[in-house]
Amino acid sequence: MIPLRTILVPVDFSDASALALRYARALAEAFGSAVHLLHVVQDPYVQPWAAEALGVSLAGVLERWEQDALAQLERLLPPSERGSLAVTCATRVGHPFVEILGYAAETHADLIVMGTHGRGPVAHMLLGSVTERVVRRAPCPVLTVRPAPRRDRRAEGTEGSTHPLASDETGPTPGER
Repeated sequence: MIPLRTILVPVDFSDASALALRYARALAEAFGSAVHLLHVVQDPYVQPWAAEALGVSLAGVLERWEQDALAQLERLLPPSERGSLAVTCATRVGHPFVEILGYAAETHADLIVMGTHGRGPVAHMLLGSVTERVVRRAPCPVLTVRPAPRRDRRAEGTEGSTHPLASDETGPTPGER
């Protein structure tokens, strides 16, 4: 069996990262792995509005953002719901993919589980993809998870399904197999 001692879950507080956490938690419970939740805070000093923020303590802004992110991470998997899971919540400041890769190397992550937003090709070309950059450069395997499309599931007959793949366009739902 492949050992999965440490699972890293980069979190941007989106539906995609919430789904990635569900997968990571299931894997961690099955393999007895530690889970690391990581949120990368954008550096306020490199934001376009930073030059216009005269008189505002950007250090104070950064500290507040990090505190808020840690509090949100703790709420995603509160101690009362962790059971025997070893969970670490962390924040880093910088460019998301750089910080994710650095944290994965520091913690000797055996697997990264992260959500992808499933943007179309034009948005992907213009905005880039943190997930794609992590997949290409990660020091360990990466499991990517994409939420179901946000459309009317009644038309597909998957209304009420709780399976994360129930509305996947590439094939039948688990109940149809």
